[in-house]
Amino acid sequence: MTSLTFIIMIFLILIGVPVAYSILGAGTIFLIISSMKPLLLIPQRMTTGLDSFPLLAVPLFIFVGELMDRGGISKRMVNWAESLLGWIPGGLGIVTIASCAMFAALTGSGPATVAAIGSIMIPSLIKNGYSLKQAAGMTAAGGALGPIIPPSIPMIIYGVTMSLSIPKMFIAGIVPGIFLMFLLIIVNVFISIKNPQILKESRKKFILKELIINTWRSLGALLLPLIILGGIYSGVFTPTEAAAIGVVYSLIIGIFVYKEIVIKDLLKLLVKSMETAAMINIIIAAANLLSWIMSATEIGKTIINVLTQFIHTKTTYLIVLMLILFVVGALMDTVAAIIILAPVLVPFGIQLGLDPLHLGMIFVINLVIGYVTPPFGYNLFTACSITGLKFNDIVKGVLPFLLIEIIAVFLFAFIPEIILFLPRIIG
Repeated sequence: MTSLTFIIMIFLILIGVPVAYSILGAGTIFLIISSMKPLLLIPQRMTTGLDSFPLLAVPLFIFVGELMDRGGISKRMVNWAESLLGWIPGGLGIVTIASCAMFAALTGSGPATVAAIGSIMIPSLIKNGYSLKQAAGMTAAGGALGPIIPPSIPMIIYGVTMSLSIPKMFIAGIVPGIFLMFLLIIVNVFISIKNPQILKESRKKFILKELIINTWRSLGALLLPLIILGGIYSGVFTPTEAAAIGVVYSLIIGIFVYKEIVIKDLLKLLVKSMETAAMINIIIAAANLLSWIMSATEIGKTIINVLTQFIHTKTTYLIVLMLILFVVGALMDTVAAIIILAPVLVPFGIQLGLDPLHLGMIFVINLVIGYVTPPFGYNLFTACSITGLKFNDIVKGVLPFLLIEIIAVFLFAFIPEIILFLPRIIG
């Protein structure tokens, strides 16, 4: 019966029904045809899924991203990164990836990173020798850093779902995020070396005076990640409080310092943020219903019993887990996948002796790769919308970056110290 529910859900997603309604529809059909009634369970479980204080951070971080984009913070970050890194071969591509990482360190959203940085950088990349599909693919891949470099919306969802410390997950995401950023930069450098026009056009002279000027102009923007992340890691405030402080700081910088936000813009920015947050919250609520159904039908125990018969080592488990998550990430929303699958798949790995924090990061990073994996990669569709390219062209542009991201996930899985050594140092 439960397998039929998943078949219905996947079918609805494939025919274009929004993810939240596909999950909700599958769960509702299960309740109707099974003995698990009444249907009053639907609103009860959906409400329970949203009844969590840490989830308040999600809409606040989304609002921070909107304020950064409209308030000129992201633009100044890009200018600073260009003056610092633009002299390296393929410098403009490096600036794009580094800017994605910096923007990601504040919003935790992949599509928001692609939209904000892509609208600024893609025209410049094209002028400097990159093809449109290369520029779009690079930006889409860089946007995948968003949910890996803290703060991260998927990490918040995972922490709430699995009762894992969100600040610890944020700390664990720093090294993998930076490591992945450097791997993407290496791919960009290889692309630049193979294309003499890019090598010539996308490189600018390093001028110390220009770097100092841009550092001063961008100081308000550069302090934002230090305030948010420093406050979380020092224990001064929680991720939710950090998000609220980020909103207030972005408002002050955007309105009074950079003077690029006017009061009449705020309603539009609030509405846009609420639309995005509402979409995520509906998915969370619907996924919580399906997760409860799986718990009530003891599907988790059944899956663990099956896995126990075929999987006896940590290595085998990690390979199977990553294959499952890679496929799921390409087909299903990350938030929904975490809420539905983590309670089922992760406990068996913990039984085998794997570190819960390591498993959590592998789970999140694997699913995040789905942001740039066809057929349903969110970043790919965002890149399509801001460039006008066909989906297939975006996929061609992102492919070399996607391959290196997949390799990185395997490194994270089988060299756990990449993820765990910083949390152990900080404690």
